[in-house]
Amino acid sequence: MSSSSSSKKQTLFISTLIISWYSSNIGVLLLNKFLLSNYGFKFPIFLPMCHMPACAFLSYISIVFLKLVPLQHLKSRSQFLKVATLSVVFCASVVGGNISLRYLPVSFNQAVGATTPFFTALFAYLMTLKREAWVTYGALVPVVAGVVIASGGEPGFHWFGFIMCISATAARAFKSVLQGILLSSEGEKLNSMNLMLYMSPIAVVALLPVTLVMEPDVISLTLTLAKQHQYMWILLLVNSVMAYSANLLNFLVTKHTSALTLQVLGNAKGAVAVVISILIFQNPVTVMGIGGYSITVLGVVAYGETKRRFR
Repeated sequence: MSSSSSSKKQTLFISTLIISWYSSNIGVLLLNKFLLSNYGFKFPIFLPMCHMPACAFLSYISIVFLKLVPLQHLKSRSQFLKVATLSVVFCASVVGGNISLRYLPVSFNQAVGATTPFFTALFAYLMTLKREAWVTYGALVPVVAGVVIASGGEPGFHWFGFIMCISATAARAFKSVLQGILLSSEGEKLNSMNLMLYMSPIAVVALLPVTLVMEPDVISLTLTLAKQHQYMWILLLVNSVMAYSANLLNFLVTKHTSALTLQVLGNAKGAVAVVISILIFQNPVTVMGIGGYSITVLGVVAYGETKRRFR
């Protein structure tokens, strides 16, 4: 009886984690879109710079005081430079994604983002000469073909937004491959929470000069917006906390399930985000666009399955 009760509690706990992970991921995506496209906050570089201090502070609290994971120290200048490199690439992916949200609907943004496995496989081959089975590469064909079809059927297609979205997706894949290379030795491996703790302050330092050059009027315009919209600062604070929560819950879901489960849940999360964004923002969609995205998702699922079988 106690075993059954324990199993139910574990199932409830994992289900709560997954729902919270979905909510934070989709929430920060939709709120980014709302701020950047609908709210007049047109600062895609300053926005992640707001996220990073919150991520650094909350990571420190979670590790040092809540002791969710042991604190890992950077042991050498070489390790610091590796983490700094990852931080810069991470910044590029986030900024690119935010810029794309100014021009593209969330639904199409997610369709393009689903091609991450294609870029991951490409960079893994170019940087490590790691080869997969041919059938695994074959599964990537519908991943790319689906986005091509979805692009042709997207009423809100914007070339610059599309290029930035593709660039952000490629940067995200590049970071994951680079992380595997740079932090591959046992003495240098950092779990995702400690990595975020060290990457966040570096990201602020990297983004600050870019913000001052590319968005010089950000402070004055943000203060003007804050006078017009009384909830401006609350939205930015909630947005920053949700950005950290997405990373924390991603770590916890992986810890309590498995990498494969996370991959499956991630595929489903993209589809949920598409549906919710269409309902909220009322952006027009076509049968061709939906069909293209569906082909991409099926290709991602097939890629994950063939990779698992032929590993």
